[in-house]
Amino acid sequence: MSAIDGLLYGLSVVLTYQNLLAAFLGALAGTAIGVLPGLGPVAGIAMLLPVTYSLSPSAGLIMMAGMYYGAQYGGSTTAILINMPGESASVMTCIDGYKLTKKGRAGGVLSVVAIGSFLGGTASVIGVMLFSPAMADFGIMFGPAEFFALTAGGLLILSRMSGGSLAAGVLPMALGLVLSTIGEEQVTAQNRFTLGFNDLRQGVELVALVVGLYGLAEIMSVVETIQHQVKPIRVGLREMLPTRDEMRRAWAPYGRGTIIGFIFGLLPGPSATMSSFASYRLEKAVSKYRDEIGQGSIEGVAGPETANNAAATSSMGPLLSLGIPFGSVTALMLAAMMVHGVQPGPLLLTNHPEVFWGVIVSMFIGNLMLLILNIPLIGLWVSLLRIPHHIFLPLILILVVIGSYSVRNSMLDLHMLLLLGCIGYVLRMFEFQLAPMVVGLVLGPLIEKHLREALFMSLGDISVFYSSPIAVGIWIAVLFIMTFGLQRALLEKLSGIRFKRTALGNVE
Repeated sequence: MSAIDGLLYGLSVVLTYQNLLAAFLGALAGTAIGVLPGLGPVAGIAMLLPVTYSLSPSAGLIMMAGMYYGAQYGGSTTAILINMPGESASVMTCIDGYKLTKKGRAGGVLSVVAIGSFLGGTASVIGVMLFSPAMADFGIMFGPAEFFALTAGGLLILSRMSGGSLAAGVLPMALGLVLSTIGEEQVTAQNRFTLGFNDLRQGVELVALVVGLYGLAEIMSVVETIQHQVKPIRVGLREMLPTRDEMRRAWAPYGRGTIIGFIFGLLPGPSATMSSFASYRLEKAVSKYRDEIGQGSIEGVAGPETANNAAATSSMGPLLSLGIPFGSVTALMLAAMMVHGVQPGPLLLTNHPEVFWGVIVSMFIGNLMLLILNIPLIGLWVSLLRIPHHIFLPLILILVVIGSYSVRNSMLDLHMLLLLGCIGYVLRMFEFQLAPMVVGLVLGPLIEKHLREALFMSLGDISVFYSSPIAVGIWIAVLFIMTFGLQRALLEKLSGIRFKRTALGNVE
């Protein structure tokens, strides 16, 4: 099926009232999730994950995808209006966005961001549509050894690229892998590490893990750090129009942000966050107005916000084509596919084309919905921010508990929620990264499955793991990325040039 045929088929899948409603509700909920500080796309999607189980596979994934890129839109609203990012990918937007707000340009900046997010997301969808079938064809060449290298190597890279020190990523990853071994073993059906609890035979519930790590731990952090609630300004509809000069200066950052975001979305790690940082750093380096960036420049907002939405969209490519999640949100989507009985991987395009093309085409329509929704509904999102914390936080806590319990109707999941929330709070306190723990839980069973399949097929001969050129190439790439810091130190020593780290974590 060519890209044009796939586009037409995807339109036939999406243009049903069920799937259009799923895309609309996902985009709307995602925007609200992004607007409200303390939620973020991972916790929000985790809380709404049980709802998607009652839908068809296509509708469920369309809704989750809408929530993901909708959160990228919404996160910029609080960053611009009250200097508080709704989620991590909008951190860089605070720097120039809030300064522009204090200059009286909040409405125009919000419109510039909405347009940039639409352009970046739409261009990224086109890229995913063109390259995903080729990635799937390449993935068909993979056997158990290659998939083992891809899943295990991708997990190692994610732990290194999530930020912070090596230990900050590796320790949570190891905890996630340990938790993935609990429950019924896939090959022999023997119970492992259940400690006598029958509910643990099905393993640690992903929703309880994610909502505990992100939702409950975030509530604890907000309660600990809150001192006063910043009241956002009111933005009238007449003030939403950007000036001609703002739009003229935004076009180049739009283009650069789209390219950066699309590339980062295809790589392991928190792609939306990393792409926004990289885009901001690039604008500081190449923009004609680089001296204004940091003081209230439209380039410092347009580039990062375009990049994070493009990255959120292109991250669907590896998930749909290879069945490999490179982040927490795509890991949740992978788990949802498995619950629906849809086997992710290169054969998804052949076995479930309605899921593959339906999700891709829905991102076109979802981005258009977001553009139409966001500008007139800014007033509504701002009103949500005026809810007092003593009312807002208990409501979120109720959603957290209901979302965790409703998956399996198990009190053990609530106990795990509390335990994992405390673990997430402690890990966050000591600046450990939480994403590797989530992806470790999701990829752990797949890594074990591919490992055992490769050993079975080779009759226990471990040379199967290094006799494949593709597997060797993957491990070389993993080794290069994992030892990048050592390579830089060696280069400094040999050349005598000192590479310094900027405040953004980039190397100069």
